[in-house]
Amino acid sequence: MAADFKKSYGFALATALYGTIAITAVLYGLCILFEVDIGKVIYLFAVGCFLFIFIIVQSRIQLFIYERVKKIYEEVSLLESAKLTPGKVTTDMEVLKKEVAQFATTKKLELEALRIQEEYRKDFIGNIAHELKTPLFTVQGYILTLIGGAVKDKKVRKKYLQRAEAGVERLIYLVNDLDMITKLEVGDLNLNYAYFDIVTLVRSIFDMLEMKAAQRNITLTFETEYTEPIMVNADEERIQQLLTNLIDNSIKYGKVDGTTEVSIQNLIQNKILVRVTDNGDGIEEEHLTRLFERFYRVDKTGNRKVGGSGLGLSIVKHIIEAHDERIYVESEFGVGSEFSFTLEQAEELE
Repeated sequence: MAADFKKSYGFALATALYGTIAITAVLYGLCILFEVDIGKVIYLFAVGCFLFIFIIVQSRIQLFIYERVKKIYEEVSLLESAKLTPGKVTTDMEVLKKEVAQFATTKKLELEALRIQEEYRKDFIGNIAHELKTPLFTVQGYILTLIGGAVKDKKVRKKYLQRAEAGVERLIYLVNDLDMITKLEVGDLNLNYAYFDIVTLVRSIFDMLEMKAAQRNITLTFETEYTEPIMVNADEERIQQLLTNLIDNSIKYGKVDGTTEVSIQNLIQNKILVRVTDNGDGIEEEHLTRLFERFYRVDKTGNRKVGGSGLGLSIVKHIIEAHDERIYVESEFGVGSEFSFTLEQAEELE
């Protein structure tokens, strides 16, 4: 408190004191010179003089600083208020310095965030264009070939129409994923919570992806045999989409003759941990922090042979976050990868 008082009024007090001493000394000297006896009057004069000088100096200095500091506030927009009053503008240089430093730090962080967002936007637009133009140009090429005369050849016509259809299906798949992730990001996708058996759900996904796994001789299995249901409380359709994505990725990027294993473990506070593990090539550490970004691919060659929209893991992350749960990834290059996530466990309803 004393320090703040000294910062705010120290200069005015010192100036008033010096001025009072000087004027009182001159007056006292004149009284002695002219042999005038003013007695206690000189003390009252000194006090009055001190107060008068202090008020004048303090008010003038405060006004002087305020007028100049106000311009600083206006130029850098330190205050949100449109009206700047002396009560809102500090004339304490230390406080002002701290406010300016804080303002500069905040603006620096905001500019950095804007820069990152701009880079992300450019990457996103570039990726969208790349993902869309590949099937579009493919479909266009087949159609132009048919228009150019190939439509008369029934064999060629059927083959090209089938390939054009595959290109259109890829476009629909991509657009649906974009629509899904947009809804997830803006919170516009309602979750339908229900109790269901996560073991039964995983088995159904194994059945659905069995033929695809067989093409690469990959075994889909549980870590252990689950004889009892494990009930969870979540949106079954979204969790099915999430698990399908993770298991499908483990098949696409796993090694031939490999294994995709699912395990379900109990955690504390009525939580379970679902783990999807493979013994594929694994992922290098430098990519792990960006795996869940939209369109981010570990394979920088742009190879699209494995299919997919490049949005799968991003959708997985958003689905889990929409459930207020967490997802984790661990991978060792050359050994394999593991994706795991938490879910709320629930007792089976009577």
